[in-house]
Amino acid sequence: MATTHTLLSPAELNYLHTSLSLRPPIRSDGRLPTQFRPLTAETGILQGTNGSACVTFSDGAEAIVGVKAEIEKTPDAQSGDGDEKKKARGDWVEISVEIPSQRDDDAATVFLGEMLREALLGDGEFAKKLWINRRFHWRLHIDILLLSPPLSYPLPLLSLTTHLALLATRLPKLKSEGDEDPMFDDDWESSVFVYPREGASEGTRPPITLLVVTVGDNVIFDPSKEELAVAETALAVSVAEVRRERPRGGMEVDSKGRELKLLSIRTIDPRRG
Repeated sequence: MATTHTLLSPAELNYLHTSLSLRPPIRSDGRLPTQFRPLTAETGILQGTNGSACVTFSDGAEAIVGVKAEIEKTPDAQSGDGDEKKKARGDWVEISVEIPSQRDDDAATVFLGEMLREALLGDGEFAKKLWINRRFHWRLHIDILLLSPPLSYPLPLLSLTTHLALLATRLPKLKSEGDEDPMFDDDWESSVFVYPREGASEGTRPPITLLVVTVGDNVIFDPSKEELAVAETALAVSVAEVRRERPRGGMEVDSKGRELKLLSIRTIDPRRG
């Protein structure tokens, strides 16, 4: 898979496995079992895109994502009844992943892209955001680039960078009505976010795919490449935050916190390939 092999001796692997099997586990970098690696993030870094982001992990792994949108005519548009947005299609989203020293059509790279796509379309709501009218829709191109060599399994880094890029993605404000040819406001300041900002109405946020491993009886989040080498099970878990509209007059203290929706779980073997 898209990762570097960890060159550890059998004695080192045994020591690491024993340390991670303790209660609580002792991680080589001192993190708690559910603690993630420190990171730095920046959005709006690429001109000529509708949204972009860059994320760098503390181990030096870095990724950049650019999102571009174009108008596309919806084939076989029908005059159907009911909620037309329900006819939104997942193929309106195109995801490409590029990893240093790997071909774009490499099986591991394609698999990473499909896992990201599966999570993004998992709630059935994202494609509806691209619906313009019965005759037209937006097509999104999400280009994902791992800037550094794959120091560990890159899925969490690519997912988080995509998450931030989508939060920063904006589309021109629609001025036309009904099924007319789309006309948009030329003022970019009036553009609208694909995912409305804080204080907006209900809806889901972009998904995040995390790596979770088990060693002995312990569950460990965001494993390092050394921890992956001794993991007994590795899962890619995709979740998204769901926002509920607050009742009129409701107070912040009435909220029970964030509600997370499980979108998908996949068993992976990052040591293969």
